[in-house]
Amino acid sequence: MHHVIRAAEIHYVSAYPEHSAGFKRHSAIDRSVGSTHTGLGLCSLEAGGRIDTHVQSFEEYFYVTEGEPTLILDGRGCPLVPGACGVIPVGTPHAWLGSQTGTAKWIDMLTPIPRGPGEPEDIFFLGSPQAYESGPLDIRDPRSRHLFRMTDDDITLDKLKVGSRIDAPTVSASMSTALLAYSGIAVKMLVDQRLSAALGTMFMVEYQPGGAAHFHDHPLEEAYYILQGEVEAHADGQIYVLKEGDVLWTGVGSIHAFFNRTNTTVRWLETQSPQPPARHSYRFNRDWEYLKQKLTGAKSQA
Repeated sequence: MHHVIRAAEIHYVSAYPEHSAGFKRHSAIDRSVGSTHTGLGLCSLEAGGRIDTHVQSFEEYFYVTEGEPTLILDGRGCPLVPGACGVIPVGTPHAWLGSQTGTAKWIDMLTPIPRGPGEPEDIFFLGSPQAYESGPLDIRDPRSRHLFRMTDDDITLDKLKVGSRIDAPTVSASMSTALLAYSGIAVKMLVDQRLSAALGTMFMVEYQPGGAAHFHDHPLEEAYYILQGEVEAHADGQIYVLKEGDVLWTGVGSIHAFFNRTNTTVRWLETQSPQPPARHSYRFNRDWEYLKQKLTGAKSQA
């Protein structure tokens, strides 16, 4: 099972109207498309707008794409900029404030999917944001345990081949700065257990021209939001050319693949829910076709 949403089909609608001002959200992936773990949304908050303080029984992941919203997390305000991301843990009081000027936008992923009408409540509003301490996001500060920020250099392999100065304004060299590169693909982890996420992951993916991920499936759900470029995506025997602003979701067991047929890079934000198991999170068709051929002598179809 999979689902595709084109950029032109995205329409923001008022969300939490009794507990927010200037906030709109498009629910891209939810129960209506067959998802059980992934609630992917596109969020928009007007200048001077707000989402009241609330707690919820699901994790919320976010990645800021535009503007400078302020996240008030557990009583502390943090002005964010594009590339900022993080996780709001289950049961943690939080609120959002709009930018001083211009609209702020971000992508969110809620897991497990919030309950629907007729089910027990799973989000509780506590009123307008009260007085709070505020300070810029400092990813070098060990207390920034739920927040991170990605820059373009973080996914550029050549920039990571040499060490940073001791006073460089980035996190100290560790898995926080690691980049996974293979088969023309670069993967930069944004939100995982490192930031105390327990139920899912969020990461950035970039394919070089010719980059490919061959046919495979997972014991989990994935969602992909295209940020730049275009990619040929295969899902359950169907082929799509995904471009900026498009969304793809693949359910458990959905066989999919990606091929960059262009001469430029393609980049997307990807989520997984639940978190991948320690082993066997990927099942590649070609590997099992190879085993079939090895065991039976049958011709491989991969």
